[in-house]
Amino acid sequence: MSNLVTFAGANLPAVASLSTALRSIASDVGPTGTVIIKMDKTGHWVFGADQTEVEDDSLWAINPFSFVHGFIAWGDGEVLGEKMVPVAEPLPEVGPAPAAAKRGWETQVGMSLKCIKGEDAGMEARYNVTSVGGKRAVQELAVAIATQVDADQSKPVPVVKLKKEHYQHKSYGRIYTPIFDIVEFASMDAAPAVEADGETELVQESTPGRRRRAV
Repeated sequence: MSNLVTFAGANLPAVASLSTALRSIASDVGPTGTVIIKMDKTGHWVFGADQTEVEDDSLWAINPFSFVHGFIAWGDGEVLGEKMVPVAEPLPEVGPAPAAAKRGWETQVGMSLKCIKGEDAGMEARYNVTSVGGKRAVQELAVAIATQVDADQSKPVPVVKLKKEHYQHKSYGRIYTPIFDIVEFASMDAAPAVEADGETELVQESTPGRRRRAV
């Protein structure tokens, strides 16, 4: 598999600036056209309005310049307020939470990722999370990128599989938490989708007859 990945958008910062910015997220625990991706309460990774399940063996590239942190206020299933900034900046200041916010202001972290292998190849998604387990997973990923950048600035992009783990809560039963399983690190440079011999590299055809769960 080629280890070159390109992301939408131009004029990205220098890779050398990543390490300090990404490590700052440890103290806290998209582009137009992207979909929202999340892990649901049953432990399935899903995306989009139809809550389509992520393909098991798909690979996703994390945009190392996309990490943000800040605050969000949720009402009854709707966002009442949100303020996010890049992790290179301090947490934003917020005033009193909206009166209808069920839990006031909650700390949130997020990032962008792109499917590079599987039937959803080419799709970009946004992942934002407020749960303790989710924020911890993003924090660990950010620190892993920072460590990689310290060692090799030419390959700052983690290519991951979206996995899960769980623990048993005394009151709520089985609780699932995300895992970003790093397969390799890749370059930010553009990559060909097809090798010269005609074999697909970063883009695969959908498996015929495969059924996908919609929640």
